Amino acid sequence: MPSSTIAILGIYLGFAALELWRSDLFGKSEQTRDDGIVEIVSTFVLLGLTQPAVLFGSGALMGVIAPEWKNALSGINVFLAIGLFLVLDDMTQYWWHRASHSFAWLYNLHRAHHNARYMSIRLVYRNNLFYYFMMPGIWLSGVLIYMGLGWVYAGYIVVKLLVIIGAHSDVAWDKPLYAIKWLSPVMWVVERTISTPATHHAHHGRHASDPAVQYKGNFGNLLFLWDVIFGTAKITRSYPVNYGVENLPDATLGQQLAWPLFPAGKETAKDLPAEPA
Repeated sequence: MPSSTIAILGIYLGFAALELWRSDLFGKSEQTRDDGIVEIVSTFVLLGLTQPAVLFGSGALMGVIAPEWKNALSGINVFLAIGLFLVLDDMTQYWWHRASHSFAWLYNLHRAHHNARYMSIRLVYRNNLFYYFMMPGIWLSGVLIYMGLGWVYAGYIVVKLLVIIGAHSDVAWDKPLYAIKWLSPVMWVVERTISTPATHHAHHGRHASDPAVQYKGNFGNLLFLWDVIFGTAKITRSYPVNYGVENLPDATLGQQLAWPLFPAGKETAKDLPAEPA
């Protein structure tokens, strides 16, 4: 097993143990039977099928389209290589995520991620089975790996998953740090640079009337900086009272996992949730 995979598994299990100890990992508030099914199926399909297939497939396509590009970037500066992943993977994921909250058909592929009425590491890979297959950042990461940057991706993805897993956990690591007065300037920089529980929980908040909610913003995954740059950031250092989506009919298990194969007579979301005031 690759060392990066071991590291990510260790991070995930570490946060899982923390939730098991502090907030009951398997007994979240308002959870339903479907929640567990969606999370298990989507997580295993992504990690076991979708992501490997996309990374391999993009490399195979590059071998046909541009064989001369094989390992063309293998000798570049490591910081430049990291910058390429931040732009081609993380920034494109920001725009893909933002688009998912802007177009009804694309929101149907992302709705499952927000259908849970709780926060948890269980949500990290929770999405429609087609959502990640269509994500540009994974395909572009495969291109960069083909071009010789697999060694950089191995470290980059560990850091990215550390931030994302921590941002979804309902054991908020940033909360005690906000209470330390002398750390406030440091946290000012941190919360504008990477996704934190406070900024990402805001994106999962249920009610537009909740001042801690930013459902139509805070789209960043690794870097929250994209939200700052592109004007979708909301920083409150507080957490929503409730999680989920409001003013939409419930989505069936089939719709959550495999819309549009299971439209159930109509789309999950003909209209997107209202933008918070």
